[in-house]
Amino acid sequence: MRKKRLPVWIAVFLSLLLISSQAFSQNKTVTGKVTDANSGQPLQGVSVVPKGSKKGAVTGADGSFTINIPANTSTLVLSSIGFSTREIPVSGGNLEITMTETNASLNEVVVIAYGTARKKDLTGSVATVTAKDFQQGSFTTPEQLIQGKIPGVSIISNSGQPGAGSTIRIRGGSSLSASNDPLIVLDGVPLDNDQVPGAGNPLSFINPNDIESFTVLKDASASAIYGTRAANGVIIITTKKGKGGALKVNFRTLNSVGVPTKKVDLLSASQFRDIVNTYGNAQKKAMLGAANTDWQDQIYQDALGTDNHISITGGIPSLPYRLSLGYQYQNGILKTDHLQTTSLAFALNPVLLDNHLKIDLNFKGALQDARFGKQDAIGGANSFDPTKPINVKSNRFGGYYEWVDASGNLINLAGKNPVGILNQYYDESKPGRMMGNIQVDYKFHFLPDLHANLNLGFDGSQGKGTKFMSDSAAFEYTRGGEKNQYKQKKWNTLAEFYLNYLKDLPSIKSHFDVMAGYSYNNYLTTVYHYADYNAHGVKLAGTDPAFPLDKPEHTLISYFGRLNYSYNSRYLLTATLRRDGSSRFSPNNRWALFPSVAVAWNLKEESFLRTDKTVSSLKLRASYGVTGQQDGIGNYDYLSYYSLSQVNASYQFGDTYFQGFRPGGFYANRKWEQTATYNFAVDYGFLDNRINGSIEVYQKNTTNLLNNVPQPAGTNFSAYIVANVGSMENKGVEFNVNVQPIRQKDMTWDFGFNITYNKNTITNLTVIPGDTSYIGFPSGSIAGGIGGQFAFINAVGGPKNTFYLYKQVYDQKTGAPIEGLFDDKNRDGIINQHDLYKGKSADPKVYLGFSTNFTYKKWNAGFALRASYGNYIYNNIYSQTGNLNQILGNSVLYNASANYLTTKFKGGNAQQILSDYYLQNGSFLRMDNINIGYNVGKISTSKINLRMNFIVQNVFVITKYTGLDPEIPSGIDNNFYPRPRTFSLGLTFDY
Repeated sequence: MRKKRLPVWIAVFLSLLLISSQAFSQNKTVTGKVTDANSGQPLQGVSVVPKGSKKGAVTGADGSFTINIPANTSTLVLSSIGFSTREIPVSGGNLEITMTETNASLNEVVVIAYGTARKKDLTGSVATVTAKDFQQGSFTTPEQLIQGKIPGVSIISNSGQPGAGSTIRIRGGSSLSASNDPLIVLDGVPLDNDQVPGAGNPLSFINPNDIESFTVLKDASASAIYGTRAANGVIIITTKKGKGGALKVNFRTLNSVGVPTKKVDLLSASQFRDIVNTYGNAQKKAMLGAANTDWQDQIYQDALGTDNHISITGGIPSLPYRLSLGYQYQNGILKTDHLQTTSLAFALNPVLLDNHLKIDLNFKGALQDARFGKQDAIGGANSFDPTKPINVKSNRFGGYYEWVDASGNLINLAGKNPVGILNQYYDESKPGRMMGNIQVDYKFHFLPDLHANLNLGFDGSQGKGTKFMSDSAAFEYTRGGEKNQYKQKKWNTLAEFYLNYLKDLPSIKSHFDVMAGYSYNNYLTTVYHYADYNAHGVKLAGTDPAFPLDKPEHTLISYFGRLNYSYNSRYLLTATLRRDGSSRFSPNNRWALFPSVAVAWNLKEESFLRTDKTVSSLKLRASYGVTGQQDGIGNYDYLSYYSLSQVNASYQFGDTYFQGFRPGGFYANRKWEQTATYNFAVDYGFLDNRINGSIEVYQKNTTNLLNNVPQPAGTNFSAYIVANVGSMENKGVEFNVNVQPIRQKDMTWDFGFNITYNKNTITNLTVIPGDTSYIGFPSGSIAGGIGGQFAFINAVGGPKNTFYLYKQVYDQKTGAPIEGLFDDKNRDGIINQHDLYKGKSADPKVYLGFSTNFTYKKWNAGFALRASYGNYIYNNIYSQTGNLNQILGNSVLYNASANYLTTKFKGGNAQQILSDYYLQNGSFLRMDNINIGYNVGKISTSKINLRMNFIVQNVFVITKYTGLDPEIPSGIDNNFYPRPRTFSLGLTFDY
């Protein structure tokens, strides 16, 4: 019989513990404090490491540190992002150390695709924003932390609803029918951008308090190594890690109140009565009530919120860890709307085998508990009769006033009480998401220049919820209310491996960095199907699902490589190549190559600038690369397939109905959308980098653009298919500058400014380029039209989301618009679709960002501004409700936009809704936040440090737009959920 032996891994672990205990017995303890050389303020998060080692400690909130080091250590190395590295001799007593700030230090290490790089060695367009420069305030989604901070990156919150997320566009987007969202990579794991049912935004599961930095890859040189998913840019999110040393505890609480800032301009109850009494018949006059109800006041509220976060860091030098817990509860300003998020993050980052083995273990998870206020109430508040009361004495319909006929029955198609809609509808969800990975980097003992890196990760989520409305609720009265559920699971896995070889050859003044790897990504979704039930749990006829569940799945396999070469730190070259294969395409088109190349010239390293005191840095960059697109298309659309028909499409044989199988449209020749990007840039720095920034010029050419193409009769099983027939380009210029005008011991002042110009042009949309018979395809549905009408056209020669409307004619004397009178563009005497013209675009031509921060001793203050220029908005509130017909032309009375008092439009003209009168300039200047803080310092004699701050978000907006808000992601303003103005008070405790 074999003797049982102690498992090898346990023996190794025990040996390491023994070695560690012996090492500690031979150590000495060093203490000290680190402050800013200019301001004298303590510096938190400074890395303190014995020279020649990677194990050390970090400073606390008061700048102090305690570190155990070997007895023979003579020098400590101190480093921190934005400060010059210092080497300090170890001496007796408490060390008092100062560090000098270097604004945008060129030696700063930034995260890039599959690794890191020094900022001065970058050849592509890479922008990094760290925690100290984040937007200030209460946020339920993390992308808003960098809103307005990076040139070329537009981030517009989708609404004021908690967790609603944002529309993110990097350099204008690159597609029409596929996705324009950037790839999000969290600690090395690419995230799924698709919606999690029951959650407002898939990114809302990431706690903003856990984020260390955002790195945005904007050009193809930086992002092409991500291949098919990088056509719209890449955002790399790096979360906070453990740094070892003594136990550090940080607790932050931020409590807020959000208030509505503006209401839609509607007729008041008295104005409404005057109009009905003046123009209404006896029947309409009899419908008037005696109340004076502002329905917007009834559905909105002051929204209280709290955001609490605690983190614990520490560990022995070779086993640093970080654990954090978060709890956030945020009410929406729409009554009944709220979001609760509980989050957990854990990071373990051991360095073993004499710094040859580095392990990064990351886990993040979040659970949400939400109730979604039914946003139909917003439209209801904008149109419900203001002379009607909220409640009536009857208990019917929940006691809410509703439009009923003489028999007491609901009037068909009449609007419902908006307060009743909110209070009687329960859309509740409990989604969850967890993401994590283990990344192992091994530096070979026999060849230390060679690293092997293995990354195993996952991204799993479950979205589930219920929808309930009482059978007495008027909104769903005829069907007996609602009692339904939904559920969906996602499980995405990642396996990546690469080898990285770094070599310095001083004899030829060269540095090589070569990497090659393999990546496997699998995306599996399980969708559960349920029948439809009324409030009593009775199943509605014909609602049984064809299948209890569905499991769509797709896989992406990739091979990639990169070469970085530097000669004498002056001339830089980067080349990447990625070969991607996606199961979403047919075998003939499944694989594609995505190359890139970039060069840079560090002029500062040349002899004529090396000693120049004014020029701190100067670099020229140029790049070219190709990226791909596979998001936004179906998993199996290249196949001819059959699906079970809906119940209402069953065939009758005798007394029995049978569901048949119907063929679906397919397109076997679909290829990748591909975007080729050219980028030219100058990076500059002056006066010890107190003035620094960059200027970039780019051009993105997208080919094989996916477009919805009509099919000739008999050639396919669908009237339209999404096919590769088009092309589009984006051209632009970016400029940013960071300035530190004041850098003194007790006072600093920093500000940053960025501006972006982007021009989008569609260059082809047809199989045969230049086909003038195809005017383009419409988009942008507007409410109030007859038979479905659209505000936009996407046509060759113009930008996407171009408004396509009639030219309004105005009275030359009064300047008032003349209802139903438009410019006859083709002069044929008929106003029809041939007189629509291509006008302004919903997308801005220019957008800007400005932020500043000022510190004086223990005080700090700052604010952030954003601006947008050249974006236009179609005011669908005006067009749909700004006429007399809105008030008197229905079976019941409806309120109207106050714009009726200006135009006196009667309504009923089907073409009027497509008038460019409703198109308004949406350019704006918005102050995103203003903040002030004070560092109280040590509380009494304890080791606890206290900081306080006060923040106001959405401070003001300056605009010519007369609607609710000029920042509308879709460009069509219709019943938008308002963004609140938020006041927050924060307390931060450090131990």
